[in-house]
Amino acid sequence: MLQEGSWHVRKPKARTEVFLNLPYDPKYKKIFLAYICAAHAFGMTPRVALEIAGNRRRLDRIFDLLRSCRYSIHDLSKVQLDRKKPCTPRFNMPFELGLAIAWERMKGTHTSFVMEAVHYRLSKSLSDLNGTDPCIHKGTVEGVFREMCNAFARRKRQPTSEQMWEIYWVVRGRLPGILRQTGARSLFEPSVFRQINVVASTAAVAIAK
Repeated sequence: MLQEGSWHVRKPKARTEVFLNLPYDPKYKKIFLAYICAAHAFGMTPRVALEIAGNRRRLDRIFDLLRSCRYSIHDLSKVQLDRKKPCTPRFNMPFELGLAIAWERMKGTHTSFVMEAVHYRLSKSLSDLNGTDPCIHKGTVEGVFREMCNAFARRKRQPTSEQMWEIYWVVRGRLPGILRQTGARSLFEPSVFRQINVVASTAAVAIAK
C-alpha cells in the first residue's frame, strides 16, 4: 500500500488531458472521485467544467476546455427527473457529449467515451448514438475502474484496478482535511477539485515507479 512518505517523487514530464463530463450530485461523489483517480492512474490530467471562470459565455468556455483535451469521458448515468418544480431532466451532459462528437468528427484528434450504469438504456435515452457501445460501470467505483481500463487499453501506462483503488483510498483519506482547509461544503467546488488533483497526481506517480 502507499505510504505518505512515498508521495514526494518526481512527476512525469508530460500528461494528457481528459475532459470529464460527470454528474455534480452528492449521490455520485464516489463515482466522481473514481474517475479522477483513474485518470491520474493512466497518467492523464482530468479537467472539468467546475474549473471554468471568467466573463465569456459559459458555453464558449466549456467548448474551449473540451477542445484542449485529447480525450473526454461522458457519464450519462444520471437520467432521472430532478425534484424541483417544474420537474425536468438535465440536458447539459448529453449536449456536451454532442459538442465532443462534433469536435471529434471535425478534427479527428479527439476521442470521446460514453459511460452508463445500465445496459441498453442509452439506446432509449439517446437513440442517435445507436451503434455506439457505452461502457457500463453499473454505478460502482470498481465498475468505473474496469471500464476506464477498457476505454484506455491502448495507453502506454496500464494501471491495475488495485493500483486505482490505492489512489482512491489515499484521496478519500485526505478528503475531510481538504474540505476543512478550503471551507467547502462539497466535492463539487473548484478549490476542492484542485486539491484532489494534487493528492491523486502525487499518489499516482508513486504507484507508477
